[in-house]
Amino acid sequence: MTVSLQRLDPVGADRTALVDFMTRNAFPFHVRPRLTAADVEHAIADGAYRDEDHDTYWVEHPDLGRIGVLRLEDLTDAAPLFDLRLDAPFRGRGLGVEVLRAATDHVFGTMPEVHRFEGQTREDNIAMRRTFLRCGWVKEAHYREGWPVEGAAPVASVAYAVLRRDWQSGTTTTFVWEDLTV
Repeated sequence: MTVSLQRLDPVGADRTALVDFMTRNAFPFHVRPRLTAADVEHAIADGAYRDEDHDTYWVEHPDLGRIGVLRLEDLTDAAPLFDLRLDAPFRGRGLGVEVLRAATDHVFGTMPEVHRFEGQTREDNIAMRRTFLRCGWVKEAHYREGWPVEGAAPVASVAYAVLRRDWQSGTTTTFVWEDLTV
């Protein structure tokens, strides 16, 4: 694995760098593609980057340096979610697979109560959807018109997950989508 996760301190030493990262990048596949410093400061104050339900990490690459931010959500649940934001210069390089594998290893390797790890993206975020599949995650939901888009019609939200047992065994457990007939 070439990337590592370094826990960041959103209210202390890493605050300025976090605000800078989140405001200098546009994240076109997120509900709010552009954040202001006030948005990020408010989220920090509300605990969105660190509290009992959230934790945040710098994504570090040994050759490229800091390439992104990974935020874990719903940590008090047995099935947490993640929010990944890669720095614009590092998108489209296939690094998402390394980051998702590192995130999955971190969650299952440090949180024994977690039995599944989940993520969602927009239907048109093909790169992320392929990343999920390359990492052995399974598509579990397709919420039609479930993702709001600023200034446009909503698009589908697509949910993926990986089970601890699949991570441990290196297999992918699938299921039959249409298991009922009319």
